[in-house]
Amino acid sequence: MGDESFFMNGAWRGVGFWRQAALACGLLACFAIHTASAADCPGNPNALGTSRTLVVDPREHPRIGTMQYPETLPLADHEVVLTFDDGPLPRNSNKILDILAAECVKATFFTIGNMARFAPEGVRKLLAADHTIGTHTQTHPLSMNRMPTERARQEIDDGIASTKAALGDNADALAPFFRIPGLLRADNVEDYLAEQGIQVWSADFLADDWRHISSARVYDLAISRLEAKGRGILLLHDIQARTVAALPRILETLKARGYRIVHVVRATAERPATPTEPQEWHLHPSPDAIAHWPQVPNFVFADLGHLPVPARSDFEEAEETSTLLQTSFSRPPWPQPPELAPENATATLAAPAPSLFELQGGLDVARHGAALSHRARIASVTHETDAKRLSPREARRANSRQGRFAHAGGRQARRGTANASRQHAPAVATAHRGPVRRMVQVRKRRV
Repeated sequence: MGDESFFMNGAWRGVGFWRQAALACGLLACFAIHTASAADCPGNPNALGTSRTLVVDPREHPRIGTMQYPETLPLADHEVVLTFDDGPLPRNSNKILDILAAECVKATFFTIGNMARFAPEGVRKLLAADHTIGTHTQTHPLSMNRMPTERARQEIDDGIASTKAALGDNADALAPFFRIPGLLRADNVEDYLAEQGIQVWSADFLADDWRHISSARVYDLAISRLEAKGRGILLLHDIQARTVAALPRILETLKARGYRIVHVVRATAERPATPTEPQEWHLHPSPDAIAHWPQVPNFVFADLGHLPVPARSDFEEAEETSTLLQTSFSRPPWPQPPELAPENATATLAAPAPSLFELQGGLDVARHGAALSHRARIASVTHETDAKRLSPREARRANSRQGRFAHAGGRQARRGTANASRQHAPAVATAHRGPVRRMVQVRKRRV
């Protein structure tokens, strides 16, 4: 009994070992097959290709995409999943298909029901090219986050029905993958999709190709954000001409920088889900990636309860900037404020300069002019008094004498001022060379 038990346990251990070995060999064979197919791209031996196929079970992981959800696809570093929304629109969607076909790249398309109704051949072209087909509602409403549940269900169901109708007999090829328009998520919408076994796809990064920007800007955003994340789901739009123009360069850069394309399909009874570990469904960006592009927890439209408060460090001067200023300038580039005096310091007011009190021409000239003016006023008053007692003829003679006297006095005053100016000219010239202190002596007249 003991030997039998030992044999059975050993046998089961052997079976477990060979089962794990077979699974590992199967996975290696899967990688080898898809890598070889990328190298065998018809007409383009240097094509980017599709490195592998990832099989997922929507019921095990109902929501993916780190822009809104904790989980994303279990991708290795430098692996990318390409997704396209809003088609089919023949004039641009067909060009997208041609670009992908030239590089043997597989992608996931989320179609709109109305677009599928008006261009069913576009949906069938997706199937013929072996791309994955998901849905994106019937009319692309940008109100799923506040839409009544019944109407949201109708949008989802009608979009699925229209896409299946475009596929015809191959309706079973439609994958249970769904993307909410505008990424405007809501609990009632996500709950309904989970009940139907449909996986909700958000994204890991965008290229903003629905905005009015250039194709060069679309390329820059796609590559820079991918470099920041290192891997993930890229959201593009196959209906945009700018995306058509940017896509060849995006694929060329992905190949040059060692990125690999992963094709995602749903699990079926014949094709089980790819074995993964739980931690593989969580994206952990490197510290370098976070430094280059800060991660935003949610999409701009989703769950904005409050705005973030800026940290004090956002306004502090960087250490490098301070060092640069100190080494670049020998003195501060702007005037420094004066230091405040202590509270017990004695306040000292500025003394007025002596030049403010100097009289033009000197004190003697000023006194002489004042004396002449005083004598003139006395003479004028005396003349007015005498004029009242004189005859008209005598008054005219007195006026004439008074005019000559005033004229002579004014002429003498002007000569005195001119002489004083000539005497003091050297002193004025000296004043421009610095402060000059001068004593003015005033002699008192004896009365």
